[in-house]
Amino acid sequence: MISLIRDIFGPLSFRSVIFSPSWRTSTAVALASQMYESRDFSAMPILADALQDAGCDSAEVLDHCRGLGPHVRGCWVVDLVLGKE
Repeated sequence: MISLIRDIFGPLSFRSVIFSPSWRTSTAVALASQMYESRDFSAMPILADALQDAGCDSAEVLDHCRGLGPHVRGCWVVDLVLGKE
């Protein structure tokens, strides 16, 4: 249950995660869109690679993408990539 809450709301801390718009590359947006629409989040580690290639150095973002999940529609990282803040 806690892992689902973390997937949707992000890290359970009082500091917010900074997400740079420059990380929204065409590759990252395409991956996030595909996962969002299909509800298949198996490409989360690939999204982490795409974000890192775009300059993302946020441990919270990258660790979340590479974590075991579960990941669901409403995942905070996917929503940030898609601009659904």
